[in-house]
Amino acid sequence: MRFLKGHGTENDFVILPDPEGEVDVSAALVAKICDRRAGIGADGVLRVARTKQSHEVAELASAAEWFMDYRNSDGSVAEMCGNGVRVFARYLLDAGLEHSSEFSIATRGGLRAVRVEPNGDITVDMGKPVIGGESVASLGGQEYTGVHVDMGNPHLACPIGDPVAQLDLAHQPGFDTGVFPAGVNIELFNPVGTSRAVMRVFERGSGETRSCGTGAVATAVAAASLSGDVTGTWTIEVLGGTLTVILDEDTSYLSGPAVIVASGELMLAE
Repeated sequence: MRFLKGHGTENDFVILPDPEGEVDVSAALVAKICDRRAGIGADGVLRVARTKQSHEVAELASAAEWFMDYRNSDGSVAEMCGNGVRVFARYLLDAGLEHSSEFSIATRGGLRAVRVEPNGDITVDMGKPVIGGESVASLGGQEYTGVHVDMGNPHLACPIGDPVAQLDLAHQPGFDTGVFPAGVNIELFNPVGTSRAVMRVFERGSGETRSCGTGAVATAVAAASLSGDVTGTWTIEVLGGTLTVILDEDTSYLSGPAVIVASGELMLAE
C-alpha cells in the first residue's frame, strides 16, 4: 500500500491514497501505522477516497470529489481535523487531483472549503463554532472551567493562570462524561493580550499532540469570549508553530502551513 506523510504545525498524519475505496482501514491497522516505534508514526491517518463511493458522505459528492476519512492514532473514527484537512488539501494539489486554488473537501463534520494563499499556507473555512456552555476539566488536582465548543468534533477550551508549558499532559485530563459521552478534545491555554493565545491540547484518541486545528479555533472562540469581542483575528501558538484563526459573525477560518515530507510503500499487515 502506498503512503505519504505530512504535517501541519507538526500535527502529523499518514496519508493513504484509496481513490477507488478498496482499502479496509481497520482500527488495528491504523494503530500499527501510527505507532512511533513499530510503525511509521503519526497523530492520525488520512484515507483519501472518492466522496461518491463513501456511503457516510455520498450526499456531498456533488460539492466535493474527495472525502477525508480521518482516524485518530488509536484507530477510532473522528468527525473532523483542522490540520488534517489542510494536509489533505496539500496532498490533493501535489498529486494533481485538484487544480484550483479553491475547492471543497468532504468530511464527517460536513463540507470544508479550502483556499491556497499566495505564501503557500492553506486556509480552511471551519464553519460556525457552536458554543455549548461551560464545563470543567481536571488535571493534577486542579480544576479548570472552560467553554464547550463544537467544531464538528467536541472541544473543551479552558483558560488557565499558570503557564501551559508547566502542565503535565501525559494523561487524559478529567472531564464530565455526562456532557461529553463520546469523549472530548481538551485545550488549555494562556490568553496573551487581546488577540493571541498560547495553547496545549490533549486530543481524544491521540493524546497530547503538537497542534490541533479545530482546537485552535475552539481556543480562539474561548479567548474571544473572555475579551468580550467575538469577532476578529487571533494568533494561536501551539507546540509545533503558529496558526491564524479568523472569527466573524457567520463562520471561522483556520490558516497555516501544510507540507508533505515523505512517501513510500507500507509493508505493515494486521
